Amino acid sequence: MAYLPFTGTIPDNLLYDPEHDMWVRELPGGELLVGATAFGIHLAGEIIAFTSKPNGAEVARGRGMGTVECRKTLLALHAPLSFVLLEGNEAAEERPGRINRDPYGDGWMARVRPTDWAGERGLLVDAAAYRAQVLKLDPEARLD
Repeated sequence: MAYLPFTGTIPDNLLYDPEHDMWVRELPGGELLVGATAFGIHLAGEIIAFTSKPNGAEVARGRGMGTVECRKTLLALHAPLSFVLLEGNEAAEERPGRINRDPYGDGWMARVRPTDWAGERGLLVDAAAYRAQVLKLDPEARLD
């Protein structure tokens, strides 16, 4: 099967973990939303199942925050920062297609309270740096 270059969006208003292809959105009150990037989904393939860790779980940066099943592969989702899981996206667990269709909207994966935001925020990159990383890995990518 021929490789298809990535075509998609990398929104400006998010922070990114280029090592694990995850995004982070700041919410009012110090909470964050976390999800998989469209590029990460492109690399993994269509997500057919998503399971979050249970609410209240404490997750360290780089450790598993849940799993996704893509084709015949089960992949761990690695946390882009340390947090306490406030809520996994139950709607995305019930209908994982929303992660593929709208990874930065209805396809978010976790609402969290960071446990070391001041120390770990600087490990995330802005959209311009993430776009550069995507183009380094996939020079033929078409970014909207």
